Amino acid sequence: MAKILIVDDEAKIREVIREYAQFNKYETDEAEDGMQAVGKCLNNDYDLIIMDIMMPRLDGYSACKEIKKEKDIPIIMLSARGEEYDKLFGFELGIDDYVVKPFSPKELMARVAAVLARKNRGAEAAKQTVLTSEGLEVNTESRTVSVDGVKVDCTLKEYEILAYLMRNKNIALSRDRMLQDIWGYDFFGDDRTIDTHIKNLRGRLGKYRDKITTVRGIGYKFED
Repeated sequence: MAKILIVDDEAKIREVIREYAQFNKYETDEAEDGMQAVGKCLNNDYDLIIMDIMMPRLDGYSACKEIKKEKDIPIIMLSARGEEYDKLFGFELGIDDYVVKPFSPKELMARVAAVLARKNRGAEAAKQTVLTSEGLEVNTESRTVSVDGVKVDCTLKEYEILAYLMRNKNIALSRDRMLQDIWGYDFFGDDRTIDTHIKNLRGRLGKYRDKITTVRGIGYKFED
């Protein structure tokens, strides 16, 4: 049974989400602000977090950043603000979905199910030693890339980027998230580093170069 942390300073909203989540057979826990959410995440394991943005003590964006430093938990953001900037900023922080208030609890549960399904697919993909898409193959044991059976010479970072994209296929990934997950939090460069490596990587993939698509305003996605 998946366990969901519901974070919102409004008790009524937490109650509604809790009722629908439990009806859909999810286990739930609650926090009334970002500070409490960070503390709970440090001491407990959750499969997904539903988190409001505007909260006292610590807002949702700041809480998300702190949680992502310690644990890679999928996050669905809730907000009364639906501007494009707010959504893009959330995705750059690594959130998985963004829902604008007022929202349909049924739609929210559908989004929860979709995010959890992606998480499970990603976990299964991480276990695979060979990632494939048509004639493109990445062997995670030998750290090699092949195109139609022919080995392609890639740098270590190009290999890591391709393997990362293929493990998260069909998911839009921000440049910041890729920098954090591939290079680590101590990386001091900028997101143009990602663009340069992607350009070089596409050049090595031949007819499969278009599988790495640019997601305007966000980053990149591997389409399969």
